[in-house]
Amino acid sequence: MDAAVLRALGQTPRCEPFVEPVPHEDEVLVHVRAASLKPVDRQMASGAHFAHPREFPVVCGIDGVGNLDDGSRVFFGGPRLPFGAMAERTVVARARCMPVPPGVDDVTAAAIANPGVSAWMTLAWRAGLKAGETVLIQGATGVTGKLAVQISKILGASRVVAAGRNEPVLSTLHDLGADATLRLGQDDADLAEAFIHEAGDAGFSVIIDYLWGHPTEVLLAALTRQEFVPAGSETRLIEVGESAGPSISLPASVLRSRALTILGTAGVPPFDLLTKAFQDVMEHAACGTLCIDVEQVPLANIEEAWRRDTPGRRLVIVP
Repeated sequence: MDAAVLRALGQTPRCEPFVEPVPHEDEVLVHVRAASLKPVDRQMASGAHFAHPREFPVVCGIDGVGNLDDGSRVFFGGPRLPFGAMAERTVVARARCMPVPPGVDDVTAAAIANPGVSAWMTLAWRAGLKAGETVLIQGATGVTGKLAVQISKILGASRVVAAGRNEPVLSTLHDLGADATLRLGQDDADLAEAFIHEAGDAGFSVIIDYLWGHPTEVLLAALTRQEFVPAGSETRLIEVGESAGPSISLPASVLRSRALTILGTAGVPPFDLLTKAFQDVMEHAACGTLCIDVEQVPLANIEEAWRRDTPGRRLVIVP
């Protein structure tokens, strides 16, 4: 079979023949229909991710959509190494397969499952978003950020502010439910004023942060009270990504001057919550209330696709 084969960390995978997978007990053979190319796939191949492969050759791709031998269509995750999702066939534990509803095509299902469930769990489980609250999405022009804008509205947010650097993508976010957009590329003083303006007197109830680094430092400085005032409602900041930097400087005054709680995504959520989030994401994708921009790429073109940057759009590898 053909597969996206990685022969050493830091290399670009190539489409090459690879040994056929044979299922072990409690595993299933998956005939792959589509597998998305995500930042985590590149991180695994480069060695930047803690779970990167240690033995080679190995097939890239951590999840996808395919058919089992009985014809059922499933989303699957965590193929047994050295097999991966970017191949004609792979093997995975039966428990890691979930049925895909008929209203969602293979490419969309493969593209939306990982970022959609991530955004849904961050907002619903970690942030505990309640109907009527205000949400700020830091890094809203990325694939997951765009889904977070939509999911915030699905979960009942009264107002969603979308912040990002990519101006062409930022200009499209009103169509996805953003009530306001905020350009992160401006100088610090103007950016701080923009955060203050969008926060208003009530402030942000929830901040989903895919950036961290300097933009978050400017945001926290803008939210810091400069005088003694009665405590307002709590702001929950959920740190999800670090595309703008792995660390920040956090002055004590930020935490003393307002009701602010900073949380991480806290690893892997309980499986029953993940399953429910997957079902919710697929339901909304099927009825068109949750959308993702995708581009289909043949497996034979994996080298070219691997090197490409596609802001706000997910590449999906098709065998």
